[in-house]
Amino acid sequence: MKFTAEQIADILEGIVVGDPNIEVFKLSKIEEGTQGSLTFLSNLKYTPYIYTTEASITIVNTDFKPEKPISTTLIKVEDAYEGFSKLLEYYDRIKSNKSGIEQPCFISETVKVPDDIYIGAFAYIGNNVEIGDNVKIYPNSYVGDNVKIGGNSIIYPGAKIYSDCILGNSCVINSGAIIGADGFGFAPTKDGGYTKIPQTGNVVLEDYVDVGAGTTIDRATIGSTIIRAGVKLDNQIQIAHNVEIGKNTVIAAQSGVAGSTKIGEHCQIGGQVGIAGHLIIGNNVKVQAQSGIGRNVKDNEVLQGSPSFGYKDWNKSYVYFKNLPKLVKTINELEKKVDGHN
Repeated sequence: MKFTAEQIADILEGIVVGDPNIEVFKLSKIEEGTQGSLTFLSNLKYTPYIYTTEASITIVNTDFKPEKPISTTLIKVEDAYEGFSKLLEYYDRIKSNKSGIEQPCFISETVKVPDDIYIGAFAYIGNNVEIGDNVKIYPNSYVGDNVKIGGNSIIYPGAKIYSDCILGNSCVINSGAIIGADGFGFAPTKDGGYTKIPQTGNVVLEDYVDVGAGTTIDRATIGSTIIRAGVKLDNQIQIAHNVEIGKNTVIAAQSGVAGSTKIGEHCQIGGQVGIAGHLIIGNNVKVQAQSGIGRNVKDNEVLQGSPSFGYKDWNKSYVYFKNLPKLVKTINELEKKVDGHN
């Protein structure tokens, strides 16, 4: 797929400086640019590369003025990084613009299939499923009975949406993700074993939720596990039953949230964070990677450590942690001197 500088400038509402007809068919880093590639310059420390890059087209900020001769054609935009991101999104949309229904696949007779849809081979669509316009369900996906999928959502290969779950508009479920598996509910018995507690609820994803590959979101025991609008979940995250995550919160890979915990809006949670159950995490909370949260957290707190405590306090304490061997040696020497005087 080829694009000219003029076509790209039209998409980005930019200005071409150089050859408007030059074509590109691939993307590259500015330092690795070759003929036929498109790159961008937004970080000033990479400026020297614009004079040596062989990329055919480079997206730059409007205020960029070359101090040496350059061979690359420039496209000037307000924000080069944002422009490049917009172009990536545009390219990805074209690349994934599949349509129609591939065979073999199973679609229940009770499903009303929109005209503008893509359903890949070996997909399974259960009874009474509701599917919005422009949905893409890739091969080997499973959509259980009574599921609702909002318009413009994408279910990537091998994802599983269990029965009764609800997905809003423009949701993205990546490969291997499981939405609506049974929550981890077991009651101890007198003989030392466990009996399963039926998980009768569902999972609700509001609009613009992204779920990473291999991430699991368990259905509620009663009611719903709720992921609010704009939440972004990385790969391999575990969200337990009856959890609620506030809008526009982001969680990095390998984190886990135990049952019935409520996480606020606009939180940023690092990788490998563990959050205990039945807690309330406030809004705008930041949790550093590998922290363990075992208490309620107020709005705007920044936490690190396991168990976690204030980020600034953790940094101060770390100075002492790493100097403990030296401090112990000093104490031992002082004790020897004291003993020598006795």
